[in-house]
Amino acid sequence: MKQPLGVILAGGQATRMGGGDKGLLPLGGQTLLDRVIDRLAPQVAGLALNANGDPSRFDRFRLPVLADSVAGFAGPLAGVLAGFDWAAEQGAEAIVTAAADTPFFPGDLVPQLLLAGEGMDHPLVLAATPDPERGTLRHPTFGLWPVALRDDLRMALEGGLRKVVLWTDQHDGRIARFPVATFDPFFNVNTPGDLARAEALL
Repeated sequence: MKQPLGVILAGGQATRMGGGDKGLLPLGGQTLLDRVIDRLAPQVAGLALNANGDPSRFDRFRLPVLADSVAGFAGPLAGVLAGFDWAAEQGAEAIVTAAADTPFFPGDLVPQLLLAGEGMDHPLVLAATPDPERGTLRHPTFGLWPVALRDDLRMALEGGLRKVVLWTDQHDGRIARFPVATFDPFFNVNTPGDLARAEALL
């Protein structure tokens, strides 16, 4: 498989942070989004941002801004579909998604997702970490997604499907397990307390 394109999911409404774009919050002299871009860009063949509303607020990042084609904040799968449509225009086979509010995700995210998807006709893989209560915790905003399933995803969204793992399970999606050291690398900033914790982790 050719190196996938990357799509940063920044379409959430950030209600627990008082609204606005979580990715534009400052963390250690950069924004969260700067940190996510710095981690994902070296791992992919090209990069875009999935966000709704006025795209000009992201002008300084110099990335394509992809709006959801499904109305009403349909969640991460709508961002995946926007990424599929963008990737299809460029003849790409797959995209990898990352969330704009997760500044510490693994530097080997893409290689590990690709490894886990080997042998699949349409590699579909979510990142996962060990969880003391649930055994395995899947991270639905971090995944490898095959553009070949674009029409299937569009139909599912139009039919009202919103839960990522319901759709990935329908297609026998796999997981790529990542280790947890002192904290889960997929820790994301949802609240002011999380932002303070992220500052401490720096």
